[in-house]
Amino acid sequence: MQKTQLLSGNEAIALAARHAGCRVASAYPGTPSTEIMENIARHKDRIVGEWSTNEKVAMEVAIGASIGGARSLCAMKHVGLNVAMDPLMTFTFVGATGGMLIIVADDPGMHSSQNEQDSRNLVKFARAPLFEPSDSQEAYEMARAAFDLSEKYRVPVFLRTTTRTAHSSSPVTFDDVDPPQPERIPYVKNIRRTVAVPAFAKLMRVDAEKRTVELTTAAEESGFNRIEPGDKRLGLVTSSIAYQHVKEVFPEFSILKLGFSNPLPLELVRKFAAGVERLVVVEELDPFMADQMRAAGIAVERPATALQMMELNPARLTALRGELLGDVEAPAVTASPEGLPTRPPVLCAGCGHRGVFYTLKRLKATVTGDIGCYTLAAFPPLDAMDTTICMGASIGTAIGMRKAGHPGRIAAVIGDSTFFHSGMTGLLDAVYNKVPIAVVILDNSTTAMTGHQEHPGTGKTLIGEEAPAADIVAVAKALGVRQVRAVPPYDMALLETVFKEALDAEETAVVVVRGPCVLAAKLYLNATPYTVDEDKCVACGACFRLGCPAIIRGEPYGPDGKRFKRNINSPSCIGCDLCRQVCKFDAIYRVGDR
Repeated sequence: MQKTQLLSGNEAIALAARHAGCRVASAYPGTPSTEIMENIARHKDRIVGEWSTNEKVAMEVAIGASIGGARSLCAMKHVGLNVAMDPLMTFTFVGATGGMLIIVADDPGMHSSQNEQDSRNLVKFARAPLFEPSDSQEAYEMARAAFDLSEKYRVPVFLRTTTRTAHSSSPVTFDDVDPPQPERIPYVKNIRRTVAVPAFAKLMRVDAEKRTVELTTAAEESGFNRIEPGDKRLGLVTSSIAYQHVKEVFPEFSILKLGFSNPLPLELVRKFAAGVERLVVVEELDPFMADQMRAAGIAVERPATALQMMELNPARLTALRGELLGDVEAPAVTASPEGLPTRPPVLCAGCGHRGVFYTLKRLKATVTGDIGCYTLAAFPPLDAMDTTICMGASIGTAIGMRKAGHPGRIAAVIGDSTFFHSGMTGLLDAVYNKVPIAVVILDNSTTAMTGHQEHPGTGKTLIGEEAPAADIVAVAKALGVRQVRAVPPYDMALLETVFKEALDAEETAVVVVRGPCVLAAKLYLNATPYTVDEDKCVACGACFRLGCPAIIRGEPYGPDGKRFKRNINSPSCIGCDLCRQVCKFDAIYRVGDR
């Protein structure tokens, strides 16, 4: 019996993995891919899932499962694929045994990412086949088909989503009965296939090229690639979520919808191009398909309307239509009304990271940052971070700045999950090369930024089972750090003393700041808030420089009325005590204490 359910793309992929007989799944959390693994955890009766320490390990786990004959899945966001490329580039030579599906979720427009990149380029670089769904139904169907394709051609198969296809929900129809789980393919030792030394890799390279030819034929014949006939004055080639925008803005014209987009089915494109007067490619981010078509001698127009940067939307395609056909006006871009306040993202009220950055700024430290909630400390009023590059880069960047001769205090700030992901090697490098920097590890016992997932330091697995909890202090000592301190996040005087010692040390020093994430631990529940004695407040602004959203502007102060006293929004305040500690006029106190 069939069932139809409203599912996000991520939910549909998790369900497809179950129905396709996936046995092992691995990932590191990263928006917009995180919910795939969180939903796979609900299928623990059929799929063994794990949060891996990073994407490289996640890829290796899925590779091992495939070599062991089981169907496997590995999920990550686009920057995670960068981390996982090393094992991937060899495994596409080695080849899959059990079907292996790799999901990479791109983030056009950088809604929650430090860069914008088109992962299709890396998939082509790896000589792997690629599916691109345009809605949740296709995400489900393509994920299921990917496992079969992987086993048939003995190659890992990619499914590329974007923020919209990952998070948007649409109806998905599926058989409401679990199909029989495929038997695990028995492992047979064959070093010619699985040991990539040069003598064997040369033969694998030849096999990979033959496989690409076969996959090209498969793409040409795939039902996921289809011509939708229409007005032949204009033909549009498109894929992924761009297809939905094309259907909305160019509904009457001919469309070649590509769901199996690598290897690119160029003969199908030629057939489509021969039947239309003008050919335009609409794709999100890089001209991945258009450039290949032009290289193959297919005449593809080059519209002046910019499409190859940031997320596409109907307004941008309406501008394209206006350019190509002249039958619509480009949407007017209206400026925001003057005087509207900006609302930049800030650390949560009572966040344990706030005092750390307030203190580092007071100590005039150059702060190399990392990827996490704490990246927000780069912005006013904290204004206490100098760099952010990628996961784990804070320590290596600090090492480089010190070796370049940068004077003064240098602190590398990194979160606990990020430290386990890729910070430990950087710390080892600092110790080994005797680099005098302070490494501040913000340990709130969760992967906070992506939604409070577990990691090796939390003592819990993906499915909530008890697990050994890695001790960051012990890890730092094992890596050779001699000066290691663990401190709480809300004692400002102690933070300043310990940070001074670490920043001025003549060797690598580590400070672990331990305190729970206020949201994960629900510290805002039943908290006793603080308030302001307006008679004592002199509008000095010291508390406001903490950047706490619970501290708000109060009454005007002074003869010119340009300074303002402060108030505290009681429902937002968790009673962390930081504002009281920075107030020199005893104007802030806990409700009920006076």
